[in-house]
Order: sequence, then structure tokens, then C-alpha cells
Amino acid sequence: MTHTLDHLRAYSVVVADTADIEAIETYQPIDATTNPSLVLKQAQTKAVQSLIGETRAALKTGHFPSAQDAARHLSVRFGADIAKRIPGFVSTEVDARLSFDTEASVDEAHRILEAYDTLGVNQSRILIKLASTWEGIEAARILEARGIGCNLTLLFSETQAIAAAHAHATLISPFVGRIYDWYVARGETPASADSDPGVLSVQRIHRLYKHHGIQTIVMGASFRTAEQVLALAGCDRLTISPQILEELAQSHAPCHPIETPARTDQPLPEINRNQFLLALAANPMATEKLADGITRFINDQRTLESLLLG
Repeated sequence: MTHTLDHLRAYSVVVADTADIEAIETYQPIDATTNPSLVLKQAQTKAVQSLIGETRAALKTGHFPSAQDAARHLSVRFGADIAKRIPGFVSTEVDARLSFDTEASVDEAHRILEAYDTLGVNQSRILIKLASTWEGIEAARILEARGIGCNLTLLFSETQAIAAAHAHATLISPFVGRIYDWYVARGETPASADSDPGVLSVQRIHRLYKHHGIQTIVMGASFRTAEQVLALAGCDRLTISPQILEELAQSHAPCHPIETPARTDQPLPEINRNQFLLALAANPMATEKLADGITRFINDQRTLESLLLG
């Protein structure tokens, strides 16, 4: 009997939400990602401890000008190892401290790609991962115009999705679980995935893009349960943790794709900076979760740099 994970792969591209090489080899995703949070989760493994030790030693001998440069090198080394094991994209995150600085984000993206180039990884394999602030989306617009693919993350609203579409982002990562968490914390736990506000948000974005013929890939992210994943079968891509991948690999639960609306000739309405900021301000969930996500990534970046400083 076919397992649920195999059924899911018939409708959506499966991405591994992990920097664990063993898990990537086990579940054979098309794409994968790396960021300071995922690197830290692997920090106690033998292979990662060795890589951290090498990077720390190089930092101490002055090979890297700063801990930030050393952390970038470490993240790219992870990404290069992952790229050897998958056929698709590796998303690599720009330092979250640059989330509100377009020019600095663009410069950092080029440094990331230069580091990959020294390791023999072509930039066509890399997606630059940016927070879905107005400045991050503008950085994606600039990079995409230069032929550099981007993954806009920490996306919690249709407003962010519309701006990302007009930036011609290669991919967006709307978050399911963190939206779910926000409502649960307020005593509004959904009865099922069918009424889950995180699931419904991604479904709306998926349908919006398909209705208007937007080419940007929609990749559902940040899942808490297998049920949330299955409710988004048919979404372009789904990035899933090893724990949920294992659950799906052992399950025989049914899997049915979400409906795709007919395409219209009407263009997706444009949105300017003021409209973007006002709409985000009127959405307390998206505002809070965007700020919280950036803060978490910054904290993990600082922890990683402290680890490298020894």
C-alpha cells in the first residue's frame, strides 16, 4: 500500500525543513534550506562539531574579519554539503539584522553567492532567503532583476504575498504553524485543519496566485502537525520537518489536493510602500509574528556567532 508521503509527492514538491544531512538523505527532498536556527539544532552532532571547530579556529587566526563572516561561511558550508545531496534549490538566509536595510541585504546576498562560488556551487542552485519586510521585498526585487533567485520568508499575510509577487520573487514561504500558534495563544484553537487560520491563509495565497497567473512558487512552511501538511496538498512546495516527514512516511491517511481556481486576465493589483505598511499595521497577527520571527533569527544568529567566538 502506498504511503501518505508518496501520495503527497504526487501533488506537491517536498522540501526538508532541516540542516540534518542524514534526514535529507533519508527523505530525499527536492529542495532544502539552511539558517542559523537550523545550524544550531545540529550543533551537537559529530560532523557539525568538527565544522564548527574548523570555523572557530579560522576565525581566531584572522582568516575571517568577524564572527558574522565566520557564521556566513559556516552556513554556506552547510548549504554546499546539502546541495550535493538534492537536485533542487538550497535556500540560504541573509542575516536577519539586515531585515530593514535593502542595500545591506543586497550586498550580503552577493557575499553569500561569492562564498558558494568558491565551493563550486552555481548561483542557480541558491535562493537568497529574506524576511518579508518592505525592505526585504525590495531587496528581492533588485536581486531578481539581476537574475538572483529569492525566497521571501516570515510571510503571514496576503499583503506581503502581493508585494512579493510584484517583486517577481522566485519563491515565498508563508508560515502555517506560527499563525496557528498566535491564535492558540489567544484561546482560539481550531477544531481541525479545515478551520486552521494558518492553513486557510496559505490556501488563500495559493489561490490568489493561481487565479492571477503569478509564477512565484508558494511553499507552505512552519507546520505543527501532519494534518496541516495534508490540508495543503497541491500547494507548489511544502517544507516539512523530519518528524512530520517520518509520520507521513508511516501513514496511509488519504491525501487530496486543494482546488485551484480558474485563471483571470485581470492583473494582481499593485501595492506601494504606504499601502503595505498600513495593511500590515492593521493586521496584529502578521505584525507580531513578523517582528517575533526576525527577533528569533537575530537571537540565533548571535548565539551562533558566540559559539564560533568560543
